[in-house]
Amino acid sequence: MTARKIPVSILGATGTVGQKFVRLLADHPWLEIGAVAASSASAGRRYGDVVRWREAVPLPDRVAELTIGQCAPPLEGAIVFSALDAEVAGPIEQAFARAGAHVVSNTRTHRMEADVPLLIPEANADHLALLEPQRQNRGWPGAILTNPNCSTAALALALAPLHRAFGIERLFVSTMQAVSGAGYPGVASLDIVGNVIPHIEGEEEKIERECRKILGVLKNGAVEPAEFAVSAHTNRVAVIEGHLETISVGFRSKVLPEDAAAVLRDFRAPPCVADLPSTPARAIEVESRPDRPQPRLDLERGGGMTVTVGRIRPCPILDLRMVILGHNTVRGAAGQAVQIAELLVAEGRVERAR
Repeated sequence: MTARKIPVSILGATGTVGQKFVRLLADHPWLEIGAVAASSASAGRRYGDVVRWREAVPLPDRVAELTIGQCAPPLEGAIVFSALDAEVAGPIEQAFARAGAHVVSNTRTHRMEADVPLLIPEANADHLALLEPQRQNRGWPGAILTNPNCSTAALALALAPLHRAFGIERLFVSTMQAVSGAGYPGVASLDIVGNVIPHIEGEEEKIERECRKILGVLKNGAVEPAEFAVSAHTNRVAVIEGHLETISVGFRSKVLPEDAAAVLRDFRAPPCVADLPSTPARAIEVESRPDRPQPRLDLERGGGMTVTVGRIRPCPILDLRMVILGHNTVRGAAGQAVQIAELLVAEGRVERAR
């Protein structure tokens, strides 16, 4: 008997990341959108009448006809994707976990809590084991899982094989982040056109904390953060999508550029992740051309799930410097959240009805 698709719900479904969830789930082989939810001002109205659709493909007719619900349980499905504003996400996500749902959150609210996994499936799928102590600690049948900040997602994935192979001791990163990372309508045009804004509220702190948790080691039901120093500078630039990051990294011993490039090229997802529908053939691609990666040319590799690394060369202060590009609303948001949900299904934590 063919397994039916698992219904899922989307919280914050009318926003930038919420719309990306709708697009990525429209033809998903395992999951289907059962409910959409948004603010009380939109609840009770037809999704197609409320959403200002910004994706480059048509809004699916079936989703357009859905009635927007309140961001409160019950909603259809054992998996709930949260694209809510962080200011309101906490109690709402907790309510769904208490009601038995697996909440896959794109918001910062729960990322750094000790019993909440902060996941990049190719890098730290084993951190999924935090769900057992989380349920025990909190006494709820569901769970909260998080994906990292959009700039952290590309950075930590690119660093994961390097940290395993060589041991990172120091990291400097400067980001050039697309305006879509600020949501819609986001940054005012008179602020960003022909300009660079050298500050994104809270972003530097997220990078510095989240990288160390993601690359940490799971021991005795908790994550021991990776022990390296991080210095982050974040900038908003006039690019629609794609976060470009220039980094310098110091290791425990000298690392040659060609050795780092080989480790990155050889990196593969673990077996539990490799066959998920959203996992690209290559999670990391290495570019040898001196002027790449570029958002306009390289962003859509692997359907937006591939991180591209280029300009790997010696650093006169640390050991190596390089450039990293990631899709901020796919790998850095909705796409990776969908991949986390797929991992839940593949690991048997959410069952497919037959």
